[in-house]
Amino acid sequence: MTNYRPIKIAVLAIASTALLAGCAALGPKHPVGNSAVPEPAKPVELSKYLGRWYEVARYEQSFQKGCEGVSADYALREDGKISVRNACRKPDGKISIANGKAKICDPVTNAKLKVSFFGPFYGDYWVLDRADDYSWAIVGEPSGRYLWLLARQATPAPDKIEAQIARAKALGYDTSMLIRTKQP
Repeated sequence: MTNYRPIKIAVLAIASTALLAGCAALGPKHPVGNSAVPEPAKPVELSKYLGRWYEVARYEQSFQKGCEGVSADYALREDGKISVRNACRKPDGKISIANGKAKICDPVTNAKLKVSFFGPFYGDYWVLDRADDYSWAIVGEPSGRYLWLLARQATPAPDKIEAQIARAKALGYDTSMLIRTKQP
């Protein structure tokens, strides 16, 4: 007597995977703000990049919908990876925390990293440019759909913000897609 149960399970697993992949491919995608993302402009000295950053502006993303008071903390872990702690205040006033890890992909410049907030799944995190004194950074990734403007101060001077936005524009980004982040 032939047991078809393992075959049925395998077929069901393949069909389910194909269905999920199809739904992901057809699902809404974020608009592209830069169709020719540049390589990072400068190397990153990790010891100077670690610490707290505040979000100045970003391209809107579903996982950050309504977030205000956004900050990111980076610290070196014992295993050589980087701990990532993102925090934001949701519209209902609650603080949302996302803990993750990052690994350097380009040890020559340290400007290209992979970040994970969920198991083995990593996304690109490129430090596209930064101030020489590490007072601001522009972060993106190869698809041009994600962009963050970060600063060491929660509320940088308006001229500093405008200069950072101008730099993002010079890198080829559609800065009209940026939303400013309210900080407390």
